[in-house]
Amino acid sequence: MKLANLCYSALALSLAMSACKKEADQESAREKVPGFDTSSLDSTIKVCDDFDSYANGGWKKNNPIPGTESRWGAFNVLDKENKEVRLKGIIQEIVKVEDRKKGSEEQQIADYYQSYLDTVTIEKRSIAPLKEYLDKINGIQSLKDLASVSGELQKIGVPSVLGMSVDADLRNSKVNVLYGGQGGLSLGERSYYDRTDSSTVKVREEFVKHVDKMFSLATFPDQKAGQTILDFETKLAKLQLTNVELRDPVKTYNKMSFKGFQSLAPDFDLEAFADKQDIKTDSIVIENKAYLQNVNKLLKATPIATLKLYAKWQLLSRFAGFLPKSFDQENFRFFSTVMRGTKQQKARMERAIRSTDGLLGMPLGKLFSKKYFPEEDKKKVSDMIENVRTVYGERIDKLTWMSDSTKAKAHKKLKAFTYKIGYPDKWKDYSSIDVVKDKLFENVVAASLYLHKEEVDKIGKPVDKAEWFMTPQTVNAYYNPLNNEIVFPAGILQPPFYNRDADDAINYGGIIAVIGHEFTHGFDDQGSQFDDEGNLKNWWTASDRANFDKLTKKYIDYFSEIEALPGFKINGALTIGENVADLGGLTLAYYALEKSLKGKAEPAHIDGFNWKQRFFLGWAQVWHMNTTNEALRNQVQTDPHSPAKDRINGPMPHLKEFEAAWKCTPGSKMILPDSARIVIW
Repeated sequence: MKLANLCYSALALSLAMSACKKEADQESAREKVPGFDTSSLDSTIKVCDDFDSYANGGWKKNNPIPGTESRWGAFNVLDKENKEVRLKGIIQEIVKVEDRKKGSEEQQIADYYQSYLDTVTIEKRSIAPLKEYLDKINGIQSLKDLASVSGELQKIGVPSVLGMSVDADLRNSKVNVLYGGQGGLSLGERSYYDRTDSSTVKVREEFVKHVDKMFSLATFPDQKAGQTILDFETKLAKLQLTNVELRDPVKTYNKMSFKGFQSLAPDFDLEAFADKQDIKTDSIVIENKAYLQNVNKLLKATPIATLKLYAKWQLLSRFAGFLPKSFDQENFRFFSTVMRGTKQQKARMERAIRSTDGLLGMPLGKLFSKKYFPEEDKKKVSDMIENVRTVYGERIDKLTWMSDSTKAKAHKKLKAFTYKIGYPDKWKDYSSIDVVKDKLFENVVAASLYLHKEEVDKIGKPVDKAEWFMTPQTVNAYYNPLNNEIVFPAGILQPPFYNRDADDAINYGGIIAVIGHEFTHGFDDQGSQFDDEGNLKNWWTASDRANFDKLTKKYIDYFSEIEALPGFKINGALTIGENVADLGGLTLAYYALEKSLKGKAEPAHIDGFNWKQRFFLGWAQVWHMNTTNEALRNQVQTDPHSPAKDRINGPMPHLKEFEAAWKCTPGSKMILPDSARIVIW
């Protein structure tokens, strides 16, 4: 507490001293968090054969996956703490307040939370809240009708075969533009529809049962719709780009007039589809012209009755979690148990907290930030970011595969990097969302309509560079190539990622490697295609780009040989961006730590480990994780991130620093000859 903020009366001075003493006592009483808990180790494992099992074997044994989770690791533990303890406390304090002004954030948070907990009303209403939309679906008689109804449904978050979004124009990052892309796959990714291994076949079989069960619960006339919907989605999947193809920002950037866009699917009325979403624009960027043309053919060849079933299914699936218990449980059974191996649902109260966070995350984030993110932490993280920036510049200067002209442009981009820490400087106004405590479905719709309007109102407008795309309580971070910025929410700036009680080596291996990871995203296979202003623009010489692509191709091939589960290898082409960022982040953090120690006494060993070893232990504990086989299969098929074990072990053979720190000998499983090591940044 600053005395300058107080009146200079004797009473004020006394209160100030008392408050300062209280804060000091609280800090003194605060339980210190160890930098690295040695009980996490499994010393029976050779460190240079399997670093993850060595560093985290004890932790994995002592931290089995809770029945409510599909994976359990540092991110999940901290996320649970942030939501089910900290946000819970904030929400419950708000609920206690009786006189809440209508439209205030406190009223919205409390009433939405209570509407989620009001299971008596939810059960009584059954699927009546869906009636308005079901009637519109039942009234569809043509593809034009389908386009109109699909557009209306998309406003409230119900997917269709064509997804629309708004973001900065990749080639003019200062202005927002409308994007159109593929969508509508219930299983999330096309490989689920064509793989023939037994586990994927089983998922499809269970999907058919799931749809049939949901239709039966809703007492729809056609209660055996599952196979029909799977057949339709399978045909749709075959028309879509793979998740690897979607990574190419050049091939998926196809800007055209809106009239030209309409002509690609003349039988599906795209004008009506857009009008129902209140979209007004002269231009649009689409991922793939052929997709729209082929979707038009598919829709034209599909019976209207099938398309109506598909629309009903998407509506029912979208809102299943907000309907009576039978729908909610069946939705959980398929999407959580079958798809990810989660054995049981969280308690209703915990889900109410998470649902409130999902819809009103920013108002909650404002309260979370005030209570749990000290301003001094913001300054410390800023200093760390600048350390990484300095080291990255030095690394660029030392590259042997990049020419001086490209290095100059790389420096220009690095210098232009901006960052956001903790929470937004300005907060959005959510007061127009009408939230009532006895109508959960309507609350979800009201929030969805607000978010939709917020998006479409941006079309053609200047980009708001201050906008955040994560809430402050989120345990994550991101790089936005269109803003050339890195963003670190308050939620992740806590142990084990950032630990004010830990030695520097642990923090450099943790949060600073994460900072380096996000920096490197600006220079990975995708980020490297954007210039210092965030525009999709080549700034490389042809030979430098070829050198870079050659290095990344080797890293793709390296990860593609790693088998996460029998029959399921990592998709090196899908995960290359994250893998390059991990390798770069570790490299930058290590040398930032080394730089910080120059001119100082050698740090003392802690728990028998020197600072170099503790750096890598810091990285390992950030990614320690137990995962169900189902979740692991889903991750390998859909996620651009490699499994946690391979994020720990994968980069190590390429780092001489790891070999030296642990005195690994030739022949160890995690040691590669110099000729096979890949160094990019």
